[in-house]
Amino acid sequence: MAFRFRKTFKILPGVKFVLSKRSVGLNVGVRGAHVSINSRGKITRSVGLPGTGLSDVEITDLNKKQPE
Repeated sequence: MAFRFRKTFKILPGVKFVLSKRSVGLNVGVRGAHVSINSRGKITRSVGLPGTGLSDVEITDLNKKQPE
């Protein structure tokens, strides 16, 4: 059995500090739309319609080389 650890701290309205087993991160946004960046170099953008389960998520890995 695998265990997960994640703790979220609300810093300001719309700004959260996230601590997990593998990284730390910052989450900025409002209900239905947010942007997250973590210490492992991933940026996540999420936009959704609250209450519907419909959302669009885009993940960018800053450590991965982009084709030129």
